[in-house]
Amino acid sequence: MRTAKHLAEQIGNTDLLKIRSLSALCGSDIFVKCEYQNPGGSIKDRAALQLVQDAIEKGELKPGMTIVEGTAGNTGIGLAIVAKSLGFDLLVVMPNDQTPEKTRMIELHGAQLKAVPAVPFKDPNHFYHTARRIAEENEGYWWANQFENTSNMRAHYLHTGPEIWQQTKGKVDILVSVSGTGGTIGGNSTYLKEQNPDVEVWLADPDGSGSYEFLRTGEYKASGGSMTEGIGIMRLVENFRQAKIDYALNLPDQDLIAISRYVRDQDGIVLGSSSALNVAEAFFAALHRPQGKTIVTFACDLGERSVSKLYNNDYLEQRGLNVVPEAIEALQQRYVASGERILKVTAR
Repeated sequence: MRTAKHLAEQIGNTDLLKIRSLSALCGSDIFVKCEYQNPGGSIKDRAALQLVQDAIEKGELKPGMTIVEGTAGNTGIGLAIVAKSLGFDLLVVMPNDQTPEKTRMIELHGAQLKAVPAVPFKDPNHFYHTARRIAEENEGYWWANQFENTSNMRAHYLHTGPEIWQQTKGKVDILVSVSGTGGTIGGNSTYLKEQNPDVEVWLADPDGSGSYEFLRTGEYKASGGSMTEGIGIMRLVENFRQAKIDYALNLPDQDLIAISRYVRDQDGIVLGSSSALNVAEAFFAALHRPQGKTIVTFACDLGERSVSKLYNNDYLEQRGLNVVPEAIEALQQRYVASGERILKVTAR
């Protein structure tokens, strides 16, 4: 039981939850770190707090200044909570194709929202460039810069990784994580490998992201697209550069439908799209390792934030996806037979 002086003090110390259904199928223990327990409902609360705390300590963020950040949603919600808790205003710049669930949360927590067109990174109107430009043109603004600011990965090196190590009593064998900014996989992989170099780190990459291809060839290339938001990227950023990755795998959106429905129906756990990608790859990894392993991944945010996409049959059909989930036995057999898809990552 904790007593908090403000909402930001409730960030962190989330539970580790075993997914019993998938664990029984694969013979290893698959756990999710319940990041939806953070007050902003996502793992991005951790990065938001560390970014702001470090900026205050360095003297970059001072009383009366406004925080500005470009985000696909969850970091904006986290920053809204941290900003209010610590007495700052916040301007969030967000692409206009994100779920309305996230947009509403940012505004509910008192932040100002600026929606911009969803355009490629090279376009000067991209949300990242827009946020940077606003900060550069206004002396009273501080740009959080979650992609390049390594306070992001530091949040997980200082807190999330140690929590996982303690909760598993040092017995974690495999860590699975998606990557957007790279902070989660960067900080956790660095910490856990310092404790035990034999911990395997797996990157889960969706269609439309170039991270898998970058690890394979050194170049960012991608095809297709994914319903996952804020996951995957087409450029190398400093937080991802810190990640210690052993294996990478690309999985399609169709698999997320199968995993999310099965876990919901069997365990009562409602996964968001990014979390479903994490869990699908954790299941895949388990099927290609001896039984008895301890595998940890992340329930990145509240599953209800994916209602308008992952759990919306009309949306799924518009994307050409089959709304009838693949039977878990068929998915399991397909994963077992698809070991050649696993990319063993060499040192970059």
